[in-house]
Amino acid sequence: MKITQDVRDFAAKQGISENEALERGMETKSVEFVKTGAEVYHKV
Repeated sequence: MKITQDVRDFAAKQGISENEALERGMETKSVEFVKTGAEVYHKV
């Protein structure tokens, strides 16, 4: 799948393991989620 390959490519460029790349990505998204109000659904 494309997402899996993107993770592998990112990890290779950063010189880290695939698991570490996933952890960093989840951490980044977690911070983004909290900054946007920690709401699952946003009112439009």
